[in-house]
Amino acid sequence: MPEPQDDPIVTSSRREAIYFAVLWLGTLIYTVGYCFAHGYDRPLDASLEGMTFVWGWPDWVFWGIVLPWGICTVISVVFATFIMSDAPLGHDSSGDGDDGESSV
Repeated sequence: MPEPQDDPIVTSSRREAIYFAVLWLGTLIYTVGYCFAHGYDRPLDASLEGMTFVWGWPDWVFWGIVLPWGICTVISVVFATFIMSDAPLGHDSSGDGDDGESSV
């Protein structure tokens, strides 16, 4: 008996979910690794001596959190706007009528 084929919508949804899970995991590993390496071993004092800032953020926060997650936001917007596409879901067989309005 042949295996049933997955619906094309399920296949594309699975592919998109895997793409963004890999993107999320890669960014998470980079963020945690960078922040641990560059921000964890700093002295905790009230002075700002020795700290460098990028656009008002401490350098390790900007390069480790703001920039990578900003890039992820841009990638998500571009992907959702230009790459993802709607797919026909088929005919609604619920029997409520063909006009698409509810009968309340």
